[in-house]
Amino acid sequence: MTKRDEIPKSTRGDAGRLMRLASYAAVSVAVILVAVKSAAWFLTDSVAVLSSLIDSGLDAVASLVNLIAIRHALQPADREHRFGHGKAEALAGLGQAGFVGGSAMFLVHEALPRLAAPQPVQEGAMGIAVMVFSIVLTLALVLFQRSVIRRSGSLAVSADSLHYQGDVLVNLAVIAAIILAQFAHLPIADPVLALVIAAYVLWSAWQILRGSYDTLMDRELPDAQRRRIREIVMAHPAVRDMHDLRTRRAGTDAFIQLHIELPADISLHDAHVISDAIELDLRAAFPEAEVLIHQDPEGVPETRQTFG
Repeated sequence: MTKRDEIPKSTRGDAGRLMRLASYAAVSVAVILVAVKSAAWFLTDSVAVLSSLIDSGLDAVASLVNLIAIRHALQPADREHRFGHGKAEALAGLGQAGFVGGSAMFLVHEALPRLAAPQPVQEGAMGIAVMVFSIVLTLALVLFQRSVIRRSGSLAVSADSLHYQGDVLVNLAVIAAIILAQFAHLPIADPVLALVIAAYVLWSAWQILRGSYDTLMDRELPDAQRRRIREIVMAHPAVRDMHDLRTRRAGTDAFIQLHIELPADISLHDAHVISDAIELDLRAAFPEAEVLIHQDPEGVPETRQTFG
């Protein structure tokens, strides 16, 4: 189970505040890195440094899109959007995947000519210093983002964090490229490692795309969480069985719908009380969930197809 799949434990207000802070921090870090890496590329003329600069530039754009999407996703449900605006995060994730994938293809375009005609790297020490600074700053951001993801379950912050984690590896690869190209006199290492970085960036784009697609297509919660829901429901002594469990996530919210079978001779009032008790238990285990329970009398067959 990934961090994205875990159920958020913070309150809605706390989660929203943390998500906003994470988006502001990501944009700030990306802008700083674009500035210092631009200077490093000007001094070194390294295509590996250029790859890191392009990555940070697109990080800035993607993080800005994230900031806008998070502000929209955190708006409460309204008359036209009764289930809230959580899927705005997934739409931002699709945009991020496009940005990240595009940066990888541009990097391939820049690196391939250098394979045929490798060029020396200049001012390697300065380039390495900039990359070390970038690694330290990015690691600080990633640690903060991980804390926010644990407490909010945000898809947008998770997608943002994924490519910032990739940036750490990218920056390490750039350092290796500079060392090999300038100090070990292997200039071909510069474009080769740039292509390796491009492949990793494409993989990151796929991870972001997959998570966004799952949310937009209302993928079920993980099996472990569905089993936990069933355990909570069946623990109530009046419940004879349950079926037609449907779950999904949208932003920080989870949605749980299910049918319970109750003794056929109990009153409507008692059925209501039992359903309320089960709902409270489910919301205790899944604090950000919207729960909808339908009561069926025991022994009456369903007339439509069910899925568990």
